[in-house]
Amino acid sequence: MSAAAVKTGSMSPYHAQDGLLLEVENLHVEFHTRYGVAKAINGVDFSLRQGECLAILGESGSGKSVTAQAVMGILDMPPASIPAGSVKYCGHDLLTMPEDRRRKTRGPEISMIFQDALSALNPTFPVGWQIAEMFREHRGMNKSDAYAQAIKLMERVSIPAAKERVKAYPHQFSGGMRQRIMIAMAIALDPAILIADEPTTALDVTVQAQIMSLLQDLQHERQMGLILITHDLGVVADVADRIAVMYAGRIVEQADVRDIYARPAHPYTKGLLESIPRLDLKGQELAAIGGLPPNLMKIPPGCAFNPRCTMAQDVCRVDLPPLVEVAPNRKSACHFSKEVLGA
Repeated sequence: MSAAAVKTGSMSPYHAQDGLLLEVENLHVEFHTRYGVAKAINGVDFSLRQGECLAILGESGSGKSVTAQAVMGILDMPPASIPAGSVKYCGHDLLTMPEDRRRKTRGPEISMIFQDALSALNPTFPVGWQIAEMFREHRGMNKSDAYAQAIKLMERVSIPAAKERVKAYPHQFSGGMRQRIMIAMAIALDPAILIADEPTTALDVTVQAQIMSLLQDLQHERQMGLILITHDLGVVADVADRIAVMYAGRIVEQADVRDIYARPAHPYTKGLLESIPRLDLKGQELAAIGGLPPNLMKIPPGCAFNPRCTMAQDVCRVDLPPLVEVAPNRKSACHFSKEVLGA
């Protein structure tokens, strides 16, 4: 078993065994509200290696963003709680790590791009000041050196006239440019893991493609592990190595990206793929998954997808299907995965 420094040439105290950066095991997250307990995450397992892109897919409310926030350690607790599970970064459990040490891990080791850049950026400070703050706080740089690094990062993420715009405010940038600013902040300290939570939300398709291309270039350039959270299967087709599909707080399918697109093994994944507009089906009615995701305070017994599943049978309403290997390098949580694969 070889142990390699997480970041080449870095002073990181963490070492990845055989390139394994992140292991999430049996993660549970609950939210305690006046109306009851919402079980947002219900036993999630996945891993991430150096240079790999894992896409986590699912409808709104499936638990994608909560999973990312639990990994980052930014859940508000209370009302959130983590009753079970572990999140190991290079073998160190982040959930049991002292808060001061975990703060030193966020940013330099694991960083995150949030959905809404306008909300995530502070409207009262110039964007350059906000990027430079990463270097002042974590690297002890003086103001001028930190600003010089901010300009370099703005240039790296293709902000035009970075030297002139380093003192501009967030509202003076377009949505795509603000997202590039967020990416610059996220990669400032050369993290080993970058989590991108819906990074192309509310952007037009041309800008979406530019942002995804930028993330892919940065990942390959820095050999980061990238977790890409989205509800859009079309966005990740050319970027992801593996896909984990979430529904009602559980991962219901995991596979290599090519296998997912060629032959899904879970009815929910199949429904998501069929709902993507296709040029060869122009003029035909777009397929949709009937019904709504379950109330997380009242998740149905058995498979949570059974009320919406066209293949559901009595066993689906009683027994919770485990996430098991149904073919080489792929897992599915469905009693009838073999039938879905053969469809």
